[in-house]
Order: sequence, then C-alpha cells, then structure tokens
Amino acid sequence: MFEKLPESWRDALGEELAHPRYEELAAFLTAERAAGPVFPPQDEVFAALEATPYHDVRVVVLGQDPYHGEGQGHGLCFSVRPGVKVPPSLRNIYKEMLSDLGHPVPDNGYLMPWAHQGVLLLNTVLTVRSGEANSHKGRGWEKFTDAVISAVSARDEPAVFVLWGNHAKKKAALIDTDRHAIVDGAHPSPLSARKFLGSQPFSRIDAALAAQGHPPVDWRVPDLAG
Repeated sequence: MFEKLPESWRDALGEELAHPRYEELAAFLTAERAAGPVFPPQDEVFAALEATPYHDVRVVVLGQDPYHGEGQGHGLCFSVRPGVKVPPSLRNIYKEMLSDLGHPVPDNGYLMPWAHQGVLLLNTVLTVRSGEANSHKGRGWEKFTDAVISAVSARDEPAVFVLWGNHAKKKAALIDTDRHAIVDGAHPSPLSARKFLGSQPFSRIDAALAAQGHPPVDWRVPDLAG
C-alpha cells in the first residue's frame, strides 16, 4: 500500500501506517482498479508527498479529491498535467494571483513549481473513480491525510495551512494554532468564486510565512509553450 511513500513521510507517520484499516483501503483500491479507470495512476497517488518532503513543508494547501477526468489529476491538488486544459477552480486561483500579486496567468495548470518550494498540495482523498467525483470518499483516505496534517502540525517548525471552503476548514481542529498559521476563505470553485476573488490569499500566506521567519513563495508558474 505504502511502497511509494517517501521515507521522510514514513518516519513522520510511524505506527499510523500499520493500522489494519489500510489493508481494507488497499483491497478496495485493487477492486476499483480492476473494475475500471481510477485516477491518478497508481504510481502518482502519493505524488504530493514525493514532491514535498516532510521537513520541507512550509505551506499546506488542502483540496478535496483528485480531478476525475482522463489525464487531469497527477496527485497534486488543483494541479493538472502539462497540456491539459486549466480547470475552473485553478483559473480562479490564477485570476486571484494576478489581482493579488500581479503575476501573469500562465499557459498551463502544472503546479509542481509550488510543490518544490515547500507547498504541500494535498487532497484529503487521494484517489477517485473515473467520471465520479467523491467516489472514494469515506473509504479510509481521510484517516491517512488527517494523519499527514497532524504530523505537520506536530513539528516544531511552523507552517501555514490554507483552508479554502467548508470541507477544508473542518481540518482546522487538527492544527496547533499556537505554532502554525491558518489562512482560510471561500473555495475557488465557480460556485463560490464571488467570495474567493478579492480575498488576497497569496499575500496573506506570504505575510504569515514572513512572521514565521520563512521567505515568501514564488507563486509564478512558468509558461510551458514557446
């Protein structure tokens, strides 16, 4: 189940990984993949944790579950592979990045440059059945990702947790706010974009990082064309 989990996260999560519930989750995922497409591919389920080692985390952005269209999700929340059309929520994130920081809207939705700067782009459910949003909800992933959030919260080194929308805000109970900062707000989905746009999350995150003694994130996403 956790063969692809990087060593830094194995160490951080410890005995949690031995819990019997993950045997049930693994059996469920095996059956799901046998029945039809599941996203992301098996070798990218833990891509967010591979891209951002435990001790490098400065910011945690919480998503809900992966994109459920062919070729979209690759294991980082809100991100899509190069060459894939930018989804509506990410388009709104880019609009706000332009408004808040003046950074141009890129020609792609590939957020790996953020992950490599210590921004953990974590969905609370790590897999999804093709074409069926939330189809793997309640199968055990939430326990695992709660443990990831709690492990970051338990560190001495502070981080900034970004909680967009009611689903993410429920995770605030796992976060030690004496040590860490929370930047919350509306979800960037078109359904709540009116409240998200203008909320200046990027400058708020960078201000929280500065208060923790961390440098700001370079939020610019390089264009891939040309």
